[in-house]
Amino acid sequence: MQPKLPIQCPSCESSLSVSQLTCNHCATVVSGNYVLPLLLQITEEEQNFILQFFMTSGSLKEMASLMGNSYPTVRNKLDDIIQKVNLLKQKS
Repeated sequence: MQPKLPIQCPSCESSLSVSQLTCNHCATVVSGNYVLPLLLQITEEEQNFILQFFMTSGSLKEMASLMGNSYPTVRNKLDDIIQKVNLLKQKS
C-alpha cells in the first residue's frame, strides 16, 4: 500500500506545503516552499468524485446511477465541491 500524501497538519489542521521534491531516477533533490496544487488540497473522496465526473463526461445522471444515489444528491455533492474549490482559490 502506497502512503497517502497528507494535505493537512495533524496538529492544527492547517494546509501543508511541499518543501522537497526528489527525482527517483538520479536522486536530485529540489528544496523550497511550494503550495500544493488546488486539486490536491481537497480530500481523496472529492478527488475521486471529480475523476468520476470527468470519466462520465460530466453526466450527473450517469454518476447517480453508478453511485446508487439520486440525481439531487449527486448534484449537491458537486455543488459542495465547487464551493470548496472556490474558497481555496480565494485563499491562494
